[in-house]
Amino acid sequence: MDLARSQEEVIDPKYLWIGPDGKNLEGQMYVNLRETGKLMVMGFKESMSGAYTCTLSHKIIETTTQEEREVFEAYKFMVYAYREADHAYQVFVRFATKECELAANGQFFEELKKILNNIISDLMCHIIEPSCKCHSVKTPKQGLLHELFVSFQGWEDVCHQVPYDCEDVTNIKVQEARDRIGEFFSKQTYALKHEFQTVPTIHYVDNSFSVTHIDSCRPGFGKNDITHKNCASCCVVCDPGTYSPNSDVTCQICARPRVKKYGARSC
Repeated sequence: MDLARSQEEVIDPKYLWIGPDGKNLEGQMYVNLRETGKLMVMGFKESMSGAYTCTLSHKIIETTTQEEREVFEAYKFMVYAYREADHAYQVFVRFATKECELAANGQFFEELKKILNNIISDLMCHIIEPSCKCHSVKTPKQGLLHELFVSFQGWEDVCHQVPYDCEDVTNIKVQEARDRIGEFFSKQTYALKHEFQTVPTIHYVDNSFSVTHIDSCRPGFGKNDITHKNCASCCVVCDPGTYSPNSDVTCQICARPRVKKYGARSC
């Protein structure tokens, strides 16, 4: 019932709950219905999203005549499956090198990937989409320099392998991995200043480390801060007529909207 009705006396209340599929929810294995009208849905799945309608019937008894009449009131609730977004991070870092054609550049990049993966391996995190490009950089005071522009993503995929939800644990591990890698590069600055008598041919460019936070959603989910502004950061199940086949944060509109279900991964 609504808030105003809940503050009043209600005589002989009866409740009829209808699910998104148009069927009576009473007796369904996945719901728990209380005599006070409260509905609990268990084992919620994407396909169970949609409109839930509760029809409340109750009696009104006239004080003077004691005449009884039955009143019906309907309440509609839109219910959506949602997940916490999966967090990842995009790292950018630069290294000075002698020249772009230096054979050691490729070897250095391979070793760097091994070191970084080893730092975060116990967190079940790993480096994905690593990239290394060499560019000539003109600086005001030092002339023309050569630098390796390194980028990669940090990712944790245990949640993709286990049957239970673990987004919170996953996102904490991703944050820990980001902090460890940040600490590794901050130590490079210290080492160059205090531990090396001769600067290595390939060395870290001070203050070049930067991190961009990236969210992703599971297939069938996406973000929509207009439709779901109460949970703008959530990955909410895609509406009928839309789909998401990958980890993007946007549900795409089907060219031919044959999709009638929530959480579609293809048209």
